[in-house]
Amino acid sequence: QVQLVESGGGLVQPGGSLRLSCAASGSIFSISDMGWYRQAPGKQRELVATVAAGGSTNYADSVKGRFTISRDNAKYTVYLQMNSLKPEETAVYYCYADGVSTVISTEIRPRGNYWGKGTLVTVSS
Repeated sequence: QVQLVESGGGLVQPGGSLRLSCAASGSIFSISDMGWYRQAPGKQRELVATVAAGGSTNYADSVKGRFTISRDNAKYTVYLQMNSLKPEETAVYYCYADGVSTVISTEIRPRGNYWGKGTLVTVSS
């Protein structure tokens, strides 16, 4: 069973930094895209950043220049370095993996996309 587990959330002061991690597990063969979304209280979930297996990245305009997404394909892990955090960025941050394939014995099967359970980031003084 494929699982995504986030870590690294917590309380940080405005202007501070945090690094989120998300590790995928469960007999994974490959993952196409990985990314981060966030959902603030009373708001819809929104894209933060994505990174393809080849390394190309995409960012929401609001985080460009402050956040950096990266991934370790060998570890099926994606990271989000967040700098200069703002109070309005307080949210639950969710990890996302798309185009997941698993391998059992010699059989490779496409499994679709998965979400983590989220990690809370609170930006407050």
